This record gives sequence, C-alpha cells and structure tokens, in this order.
Amino acid sequence: MGKLYTALGLMSGTSGDGVDVSVIDSDGIDQFNEVTNKYFKYDQKIYENLHYLRGKILKSNDLNINEGKIDDLEREITIFHAKIVNQILKSVDKKIDFIGFHGQTIYHNPLEKISRQLGDGNLLSQLTKKTVIYDFRQNDIKNGGEGAPLTPIFHKLIINKKKIELPVCILNIGGISNITAISDHDKNSFKSKDLGPGNCLIDEWIRHKTKNKFDKDGKIAKLGKVNKLILNQALDIFDNRSNRNIFSFDIKDFDLNFVRGLSLEDGAATLTGFSSKIITSELHNFLSKTKNKFWKVLLCGGGRKNTTLVNRIKNEIEKDLVIQSIDEYGVNGDFVESQSFAYLAIRSFLKLPISFPATTGCKKPVSGGTIVNNF
Repeated sequence: MGKLYTALGLMSGTSGDGVDVSVIDSDGIDQFNEVTNKYFKYDQKIYENLHYLRGKILKSNDLNINEGKIDDLEREITIFHAKIVNQILKSVDKKIDFIGFHGQTIYHNPLEKISRQLGDGNLLSQLTKKTVIYDFRQNDIKNGGEGAPLTPIFHKLIINKKKIELPVCILNIGGISNITAISDHDKNSFKSKDLGPGNCLIDEWIRHKTKNKFDKDGKIAKLGKVNKLILNQALDIFDNRSNRNIFSFDIKDFDLNFVRGLSLEDGAATLTGFSSKIITSELHNFLSKTKNKFWKVLLCGGGRKNTTLVNRIKNEIEKDLVIQSIDEYGVNGDFVESQSFAYLAIRSFLKLPISFPATTGCKKPVSGGTIVNNF
C-alpha cells in the first residue's frame, strides 16, 4: 500500500446552486476512505450572478467581451469556496495535504477544445494556507482530449473498492448525464462519455417559470402531460446533430425553445421525457458496443432523486439493464464528484493519469491540474 494522503475536494456542478465538499484519504491508486462530506448553498447574489453571466456567454468570443464580469464573479466564487474550506478545516481532525478545486464551469465547448472554470487557485491557496490543485482539464485538452468527463478513474476505484460485481456502469445525472462502464471481460479497462442533458433543461425551465431552482422529486413533471409531437421533433433534431462523436457536452448545447408554448407542468413533463429518452437511447447505444449483455446501472448525482425522471428511465430501459441507486452499495450518491476531485488532486500530485483515450478522447493517458502554494 502506498502513502495515504488526505485531500479535500470541491465541486460546483452545472446546476450552479452550491458547492459539494468532501474530505478523503487515498494513496491515489487503489486505497480510499471517506472522512466527511458537506454541501454549502451559494449566496443568492452569487447564484443570480452566475446564471445571469452564463446566459450572456453563448460562444467563446463572449468570454473576452465579458472578461471584467467574469473576473469579478471568479473572485466572489473563490472567496466563497475559501470560507467553506476554512469551516471544514476547523471541523476535521486531520492535516489536509491538498485541495482539489474544480471551480464553476462557465463555458465548455469540446469542438473548440475550450473549457473555462471560474476559480482562482492562487487566491484560494492564499486564503486557506493550503496546497491547491486546480485547472484539471487543460492538460487533457492540450493532448487532444475534450477536458471531460474526468470522474471515470474515481468511478473505477469505487467499483473495485466496493467489490461490485461486473459488468457495471455508473450513470451520473447532474446537469449533464454521463456514464462510466467497466466490462467483466477486462476489469482494468473502462470507458466513459456524456450522454446528453440530465437536469439542466428541467432546472432552467423551473427557474424560468417559478421562483424555485429545480423540480423537487419530479412532482411538477408528474402533474403534466408529455407533448409527444414536440418531444419527437426535439429528439429527431438531437439524433441528427452533427457532433455525434464527441465525449462531452455543455449545458448550452441544449435549449428550451421547443417547449416555450407549453404550461409549467406540461413543459416540465416534456423536458423530463426528453432527458429520459436521450439517456436511455444513448445508454443502449453505448453499451451495445460491448461484449456484455447484462449490465447493472448505478445512479448517482442529484437527478437520481427526481422520481419522475428515474421512473421514466426504468420504464424505457431494456430488460437486460438493471437500474439501482449507488447508495444501495454504501456510496453517498450526492458526493461522488466532490470525492472525485479530492482523488484527482492526489493523482495530480503523484503525476498519475487522470484522463484516458476512452474517457475524453486524449491521445494517451495524461495527468493534469496546476499545483499552487501561495502562502
């Protein structure tokens, strides 16, 4: 067994509502223990500024046009992260070796090979007096990858650590849905990709139509009726998209235009149907290229709590796929990604690969992350 390091991982997902924090012990290879997990909700001002700015950045040139606003929000977000890190540091009776700082994605375009996260690693290091590892995606992009998804290497660790019988895949339903699959024909090999929208369209619709941030438990969608004509037209457009071979998506790859004329409930139902249809269709396509016939599909991320979405996925799934919550295996499905970035920070320090040709499209396995000690 290698030396165990203690790392704190910070993850703010595409929902943009707050930050997941996890502390783990790991050797960066095959050892892993949870220490603590906690969620911190963004201040309302940060939440509003983030979604306002996201709405203005629709193409890469908008990053330059809005540079001043981006810098201001980056500072706000970094200070928020520093405050919650210092809270955690007081509550954990361990020396934290590294902070894995994902930051808040503001723009991701795999075709342009651009991925921009808001988060000043130097400032976070100064304010927390800790070694910070951030900007995890750039080295992958420099080596031909798309910069995402980066969590598969940690998904593989979870499956091995929990001795979950293969073949198995982890389906993370965040703003975007992504999958990591490990076949029983080669337990050391794994592959991954984004499937399409997860919660992002549903969340945006709810924000647009109500004062709420998401459809809790899918209750609003359950009250509505799916507009099948509109749904089928939207699915046809998605199926005929030009970027079918990419590994990753941004939430800006999808928009609400096709449900604009619907009621709150029918729009939520139709968007939930849209997301579930894409998830199941892309899941079948992804797994059909493997030798295995029977797969366990373990759900993590906030979308696993949307009962209406999950029930639709279960109803549309083929009989040789079994859907379960990852929580059934003793894994907290809310904190898989924050734990991932704690683990990636350790691997980055050890110069071990964090992305692979079968997960991001990079030319060879590469490490990543910028290490700063600004104290």
